[in-house]
Amino acid sequence: MVTIDGLDERGLGVSGSRRPDVTPTEPDADSDASPVLLARPDFRLDAVGIAGTAGTADISGSADSGSDVEHTVAPPLTGLTIAEAAKATGVSAHTLRYYERVDLMLERVSRAPSSHRRYDDVDLRWVGTLTALRRTGMPIRQIARYAALVRAGDGNEAQRLDLLAAHRRLVAERLEEVRRHLTAIDNKIDIYRKKVDD
Repeated sequence: MVTIDGLDERGLGVSGSRRPDVTPTEPDADSDASPVLLARPDFRLDAVGIAGTAGTADISGSADSGSDVEHTVAPPLTGLTIAEAAKATGVSAHTLRYYERVDLMLERVSRAPSSHRRYDDVDLRWVGTLTALRRTGMPIRQIARYAALVRAGDGNEAQRLDLLAAHRRLVAERLEEVRRHLTAIDNKIDIYRKKVDD
């Protein structure tokens, strides 16, 4: 199973908590621009679907448990409207429609008899994976490539691994840069605190 920071390619079964020290802001779904990184400790990826803290996406499980998915966070969510899915995943209804329009979803989102979208737990977990990739700066074109590989099924795991590993290297470099900047800011804060205390 191909993983990145504890996520398998569908966001279905490996534990992964986002590093709490840096969390990117939600980018414009129509843009390929990298998101801005901000400190936000409440965003974590968690197992079962979407049961996040502070209205953010949650997609994880336990990598050490030996099982593919650990259902300990929340019961599976099925049949959600687009508004409910948006609230559960922490992305806008516009972003959900965009993901579908540019063919990022693994399967076509099911429809109620009224023709309104209905998101099941698999859809929500996949949106969590898309969100993790997008909020760590992966361009839409690259996410589309990844989604196409996952949809194609077994046999292309090496390509998925290469794509995710390359993205992870970029994310790690950006995190290190942010840490350096944070250290510089902390040094300035220490200088001013000493001046104020004297």
